[in-house]
Amino acid sequence: MVIAFPEQRIESLITHVMKAEGWDAYTNDPDDAGKETKWGITVASARAYGYTGPMKDMPEAVARAIYRKRYVDEPRFADVFAIEPNVGAELIDTGVNMGTAIAAMFLQRWLNGFNDTGSRYGDLHVDGRIGAVTLDALRTFLRWRGPQGITVLMRGLNGIQAERYLAITESKPSQRKYLFGWVLNRVEM
Repeated sequence: MVIAFPEQRIESLITHVMKAEGWDAYTNDPDDAGKETKWGITVASARAYGYTGPMKDMPEAVARAIYRKRYVDEPRFADVFAIEPNVGAELIDTGVNMGTAIAAMFLQRWLNGFNDTGSRYGDLHVDGRIGAVTLDALRTFLRWRGPQGITVLMRGLNGIQAERYLAITESKPSQRKYLFGWVLNRVEM
């Protein structure tokens, strides 16, 4: 049996996310908020991270570098991944599809909700930024609740993600064409 080191697991996760996003497909759907995309990277993200060429021609290596920087390292989801890989992977995937601040807020909200009358750790300021306080709360929660804590936290993260997808389509019916795929490909059970 080969055990994947964390770096290899993160690279595998990026591959998984890229496949969920349509792998190397180029799209320019007027109903998609991301508009022009390749490898699941929007034109706005590509430009923000220095890619200036045509989106149709964006190399896979450039997309991988953007995924790593924007959706793993900058939001500190790699730090969450180091504490609990399943939770880290969920935040990375949700961050790609909904924005990293939303993914971080989901975690902060659930950690507050599970905080047993606020006695286990200080309630978190739900600001969408992962810092030392959020990471410490996650460690404390997982020590306290053990393997069941991982299961319940994952259910919570996926449940709130699914609810947000539904809310998006209720407020913007043009997004309904994406709902089935979002739930099929993004909400794990």
